[in-house]
Amino acid sequence: MRKLLADFISRPWQRRYAVPLLFVNLAGSAYGYWWYHRQLAETPLLAWPLVPDSPFSTTLFAAALAACLAGARFTALAVVACAANVKYGLWAVAVIGHYWWLGGDIAPVEVMLWLSHLGMAAQGVLFWRPLSYSLPAVWAAAGWMLANDLADYLWGLHPYLFAPGQERAAAAAAWALSLAVVFVLFLRRHRGRGALKSRGRSPGGDGAAAG
Repeated sequence: MRKLLADFISRPWQRRYAVPLLFVNLAGSAYGYWWYHRQLAETPLLAWPLVPDSPFSTTLFAAALAACLAGARFTALAVVACAANVKYGLWAVAVIGHYWWLGGDIAPVEVMLWLSHLGMAAQGVLFWRPLSYSLPAVWAAAGWMLANDLADYLWGLHPYLFAPGQERAAAAAAWALSLAVVFVLFLRRHRGRGALKSRGRSPGGDGAAAG
């Protein structure tokens, strides 16, 4: 088990890990969109892509996994997906933690959401680490997160919060995480290991590349 965990941490883009995580992220995305169904019903259709931040992030991650499994070059998609998972995973952890700090009930649903979003952030970090990417991928991730922050906190499209009075803390967490993620993306560009394999074989085997 320890050897398998070490292999997953060092080479997460292998088929043996990508396949189950593809289905996990699709299932999580479906639940997430259902979670937002009331807010989406009250939001103009054109603004829908900017509302369900977390499920859209896991959908992007599922798309990156699918591209990897198909043998496609998927660097920009993978970078945006990983960055979004880190940001919105940690954002939800912070917002739910803030709700508990305000005295909110530590109910099973909130605990499940807290743990699942912590998992989002963890998968984003793990799958981000091996990537080798250049500045255009950084700008793509930065542009997507900036567009979401502007929509959420200037146009009021942010996810419904857990308690009154959380908007300032939610906005601060969102902007701080966007800046931190983009900063780390910029610092880590070109530091990955280059070609990533979707198959459970050595680097000499067939697989998808992320240049």
